[in-house]
Amino acid sequence: MPNPKRVLAGSHPMYSCFVDVFGDNVSGNRSKSWNKHWNTYMTHRNLPRSLLQQEFHVHFVSTSPNATIPEQYTAFKSVIEKTHKEPMKVRDAKTEEETACLSIYPNAGPSDNPMQSEISGHIGAKGNFFCRKCHAGGSGKEKETNECFHSLFEPGIPRSKDKILAELQKQIKLACLGVAQPIKNAQTDTGIKDAYTQHWIDHILEQFKQKQQADPERSTTKIQEELIQWTLDNEDKIYNGFLTTKGFDPTKDTPVEILHTILLGVVKYIWHSSHTSWAPAQKQTYSLRLQATNINGLSIHPIRTSYIMQYANSLIGCQFKTIAQANVFHVHDIVTPEQFATWRAVGEFSALIWVPEIRNLNEYLNDVCIAAGNVMDAFAVLDPTKILSKIKIHLLPHTPEDIIAFGPLIGIMTEIFECFNAVFRFCSILSNHLAPSRDIALQLADQEALKHRLTGGWWPMLEGEWERAGPGVRAFLKTRPVLQRLVGWTIHNPPAPGSVKLVPLPKRQRGVPKPIRCSLVMQSTHASQALNSGSYDVLILSELITGRIDAILDDGKGAAVIILDVFQVSDSRHNIFGMPMLARRQSETMFLIVPSLNIKFQYNVQHDCQLAKCEATGENPRMQERVDSGITDKFIVHNPVERFIITHAFRGCVNNARPG
Repeated sequence: MPNPKRVLAGSHPMYSCFVDVFGDNVSGNRSKSWNKHWNTYMTHRNLPRSLLQQEFHVHFVSTSPNATIPEQYTAFKSVIEKTHKEPMKVRDAKTEEETACLSIYPNAGPSDNPMQSEISGHIGAKGNFFCRKCHAGGSGKEKETNECFHSLFEPGIPRSKDKILAELQKQIKLACLGVAQPIKNAQTDTGIKDAYTQHWIDHILEQFKQKQQADPERSTTKIQEELIQWTLDNEDKIYNGFLTTKGFDPTKDTPVEILHTILLGVVKYIWHSSHTSWAPAQKQTYSLRLQATNINGLSIHPIRTSYIMQYANSLIGCQFKTIAQANVFHVHDIVTPEQFATWRAVGEFSALIWVPEIRNLNEYLNDVCIAAGNVMDAFAVLDPTKILSKIKIHLLPHTPEDIIAFGPLIGIMTEIFECFNAVFRFCSILSNHLAPSRDIALQLADQEALKHRLTGGWWPMLEGEWERAGPGVRAFLKTRPVLQRLVGWTIHNPPAPGSVKLVPLPKRQRGVPKPIRCSLVMQSTHASQALNSGSYDVLILSELITGRIDAILDDGKGAAVIILDVFQVSDSRHNIFGMPMLARRQSETMFLIVPSLNIKFQYNVQHDCQLAKCEATGENPRMQERVDSGITDKFIVHNPVERFIITHAFRGCVNNARPG
């Protein structure tokens, strides 16, 4: 039987486009003065994940200081549903000769937890049933029982949009009776309270009151029948558009989000529990240890410990990402055993969530389930009230089902949408604020049109012909790095595997002789990342061999070899951190010369300062605006004990080493 879409497309190619719809409340001001707007953006999920993390591929949908996200989505829904019956016609980018047809479907609704609850028709995290995905929870007395407390450690009976719609229809019928209290009781007992539908519930209650006051002799039954008929005639207006979109279930398609649930959730909770109990001497000890962290192989920026400790209560996602990976090595003797167990559990869970590719789904899901359970068990010992009050902890057992539906969770991160808010704010401050949403929408529409022209997009002319910008305009973006940065476009030109280039010279003062550049850095290996001397890597010969790159040698003709200081993974794990250890074979130094192409990947290790008894005996001059201030800062000097600890991220490296 032919696909019914074939009839709509006729002889033209037909494509289904899946989009992620992001909604959030954002300030339109660049200052701290709050100027609330509700913004809706979208990304095209058919694109590779590497492109989805570029601002260029975030598209503005709508904004309003008055209309909420469900209200804005109602208009967006009418547009995408129209494409199901009348597909959009575009110029086929593949052939550039024929017309293609597009139908748009919502794929997911990534956002923070309050917004995801709102679009799911959920009462929110402060309700008795605080999970938008399942029926976990209960009244205060029920949560005091062992059965209810234990149930929060696992996904409960799943919610569905059909059951939510049925419950909302019951609430609408109750509103037609003219009494508000039964509706409130139903919302409390079910955890279903849709903010969009609540407006119409209040409207119906007010209409009942007005009709009763206008004609006191009129029977309540007549008023109820009239209001019920009105609700039947206006069903398309009363219910949340997210709940009535075909193929989209907000209870399942609002995935657990890394930034708001993990970094600003569980990592933030244990960070606050730890640093608020430290004495000044412990804070100083922690700062020195954190600054000594080896960041090679970690996808983080240079660590600024002074900033982290000064603004410990106001950290953002990238800083929580840093401490989630590094803190377990630095807090073992300055926190309680319960806090340290929580740090270990959070670090292991975070490392699993940040994998870019899943090779063995069943094994990976099993690991995630165990790691999530460990985090919840650790918090239950540390502070049981967190289990009862924090929805972000309960959402951890729901991560496997989201991984099955959407793949690695880093693919649906919302950081790129948060970055795009800066573009929105620049448009907002240029408005005269008489009609701010209109001014912002026109400005962003112009930017979308510019991106369409610069990338060779086609548009139909009145005569029916397709037109696009000339070759000079299309090539303009490729040769203008400044314009690329302005529109959020990143061109990735990976170097040849195993190629080398000179390391950039360090900054020097005027009059100081120019140093000789004698170091080389491999720009790309099979790991597709820059490596340098001193990094720990795995290479592929007849077996896996690991070690530290001692030197990189280049013959000047494009071929390069590396000198590898060989280490081996110990049979036992570290007695404190529970992680694999790295040491020399038989305590002997052995070097291996291999081609640069044999390097497989880089990973991160930390020096075993616990064994080596490393202390802060070094001193560095404190530079202030490139001038020696005359003040010295201490730093930890690593004693010459050649034993290292392989960090959480090693598991991802093992997966990369496995054959496909």
